[in-house]
Amino acid sequence: MARDVSDTTPIGSVGELAGWLEAGCKPESAFRLGTEHEKFPFRLRDLSPVPYEGEAGIGRLLHEVLERTGWEAIVDAGNLIGLFDPVGGGAISLEPGGQFELSGAPVETVHQTAAEIADHLRLVNEAAAPMGIGFLGLGHAPSWTREAVPVMPKSRYRIMARYMPKVGTRGLDMMFRTCTVQVNLDFASEADMVEKLRVSLALQPLTTALFAASPFVDGAPTGLLSNRSEIWRDTDRARSGMLPFVFESGMGFERYVEYALDVPMYFVKRGDTYHDVTGASFRDLLAGRLAALPGERATLSDWANHLSTIFPEVRLKRYLEMRGADASTPEMMTALPALFVGLLYDRGVLDEAWQLAKGFTAEQRQQLRDDVPRLGLDARAGKWPLSEIAREVLALSRKGLARRARQDASGLDETRFLAPLEAIAQSGRTQAHRLLSLYDGDWKRRVDPVFETNRL
Repeated sequence: MARDVSDTTPIGSVGELAGWLEAGCKPESAFRLGTEHEKFPFRLRDLSPVPYEGEAGIGRLLHEVLERTGWEAIVDAGNLIGLFDPVGGGAISLEPGGQFELSGAPVETVHQTAAEIADHLRLVNEAAAPMGIGFLGLGHAPSWTREAVPVMPKSRYRIMARYMPKVGTRGLDMMFRTCTVQVNLDFASEADMVEKLRVSLALQPLTTALFAASPFVDGAPTGLLSNRSEIWRDTDRARSGMLPFVFESGMGFERYVEYALDVPMYFVKRGDTYHDVTGASFRDLLAGRLAALPGERATLSDWANHLSTIFPEVRLKRYLEMRGADASTPEMMTALPALFVGLLYDRGVLDEAWQLAKGFTAEQRQQLRDDVPRLGLDARAGKWPLSEIAREVLALSRKGLARRARQDASGLDETRFLAPLEAIAQSGRTQAHRLLSLYDGDWKRRVDPVFETNRL
């Protein structure tokens, strides 16, 4: 999330919380897509992570980008921590270990997303080059220890870092050593939201397999294809996972609210101050009986900020966030929105995708989620090989994109962005497999060359 919300409108009931989510409904003609991607800044001279401080640090880099864009600054305790376009464009923010994130503007086509990503990478590389900084597209830092990664000066991250070791073994790795690419998509109604959430949740393990690009940790292979995805299995189970309740009868905005109310809070922001309320219940804040802030009542900004600290494989806010993919190359950054726009934005294809996805049991969905970090497309949903499911899903997505018929200036439609995924599904070889082959071959069992291979 680029910046925390500031809306002091009081809110006091489950119905109001659900209503805030439902306000995200929009007509199909207003559907948009927004793509977010993270990347690791690194020192070109020695491939080390980049600290915030200094003339060639992350803070200075943000200032350089600010000067080039004319966007507005996001400041936390006097530190520049992000930028946003005040006229409705995108935003740039910092993840806990300095990962640079672009939260893309809501756009109409994948062509526009591809142009936005290209423009952004050109911008940040022009700003970073004189400082000796490059950017790495990968799901997990390949060689940096967690202790070597610098800490960004963001108040909410200090609270999270203290809390993470209390609820899982991998939360700090998630914060400081992983990168993802996500796409955010719209829904028209509660029923439309439910169908899209069910389809995309059931298919997030497939997404993880197709986008697996994090085979290295601490300078060596781990035996996994997606270490980023594996980390989420023991980060904080109260706020992550496959949300089996979504597939039960009665699912809707209020059911998601009830789930979110039971996810422990991280913080409450008042003015510029982040109050640590880790482990507390939003229900208590709603009722005005939060022990850490006696008498404080919930506001819309509290609710929006709380929802941003919940991390399931697909997250519901006023849109749906697909969260299963490793970060990597620009081609894969655009492949993710193409995949889900094709599946979710054509009514007929969405219904076909649901006919496929509803055949998985809760146990099969969870087994896939547990297996894909290690097995990738070799995982199975019962008797169905995931590689076979991948080909069927990609065919559906291609059909949906072809029906949209959104063409670029050259007359090409959005199906072209599926090409890297179709190659992976056909061969069964993910980006992680390719990197491991290079490691065992040309790289002579060294991971440092990945900084050049996957430099953005």
